Amino acid sequence: MILRVGSRGSRLALTQSNHVAERLRRPGIETALMPITTAGDRDRKSPFGEIGARGVFVKELEEALLAGRIDAAVHSAKDMTSTDTDGLVVGAYLLREDPRDALCGVPELRSGMRIGTASARRRSQLLAIDPTLRIEPLRGNIDTRLNKRTERGLDAIVLAACGLDRLGLGAEIGHRFDPAELLPEAGQGALAIQVRTGEEHLVAHVDDLETRRRVEAERACIAAVGGGCLAPVAAFHDGVRLQALIADEDGAWVERRTGDDPGALGAALAAFAAGR
Repeated sequence: MILRVGSRGSRLALTQSNHVAERLRRPGIETALMPITTAGDRDRKSPFGEIGARGVFVKELEEALLAGRIDAAVHSAKDMTSTDTDGLVVGAYLLREDPRDALCGVPELRSGMRIGTASARRRSQLLAIDPTLRIEPLRGNIDTRLNKRTERGLDAIVLAACGLDRLGLGAEIGHRFDPAELLPEAGQGALAIQVRTGEEHLVAHVDDLETRRRVEAERACIAAVGGGCLAPVAAFHDGVRLQALIADEDGAWVERRTGDDPGALGAALAAFAAGR
C-alpha cells in the first residue's frame, strides 16, 4: 500500500512531512508526499484576520483528506483548529519538540526595540512585559522572516523554536522564552497526523501518548475559551499542570491561570474576559 501524505509546500513543512513519512513506513506500507498550497501560503502579506481565522494553513489539506485525494495530512499542531473537523481525527502526534518561542537577533529584550511578529498572542505578552516595545507585523515562511529582519532593520523577530531547530537554524536563536515569560500556542512543538475517522490504524503506530495527552488538553482549553487565531489566548501543559491565558491585544492586562480541567479553565478565562 502507498500512503499518500499531504503537506504544505514550504521548506519547513516539507522537512517535517518527510520526517513523518519516514516514521510511517513499515513492511507493506510505502509513502508518497503530496504538497498542497493553503490559503495561508497563497497570501503571505495580509493579516490572518483578513484571510481567515485559525486554520488558514489547514483547510485545503482537510478538504483533500475528505475528498480522498490523500490518506493523511501533516500539520503543525498549533495551526489546527481547537476542535476536530467532522469526519477527520488526529490519528497520531509525534513526540513533541521544543514548544518555546524564540527571540532571534538579540540575546534579550531591551526597551524600545522593534520586534516583528504576526502573532496576536506574542504581541500581547511582549507588550505586557515591556510596553515600550514596538511590535510590527511580519508574515512569511521562516527564511523570509529572517531575511526581513535585516531588510526592515528590525531589532529582533519572534518565531517558534521548534521550526528553527528542525531546519538547522538554531544558531539564529538569541533567547528561548520560558513559558513563564511567553506562554506558547496550544500544540506548539508537536506534529499532528490527521486522517479520516475510522482510519486511525494507518498512523497509530507512531502516536506518542504523552504528547497526545498534553496537546489535547491544550486544544480543549482553547476550545472552551472560544478564541480564534487572532485572539490573544494561549495554553500549555508542561506534563504536571495546564496553564492558560487570555490577554488584551495591546498587553494592558494578561490573565493567566492553571487548572486540571481544560474545559473549566477555558470557561473561567472566557468569563474573566467577558467581565472586563
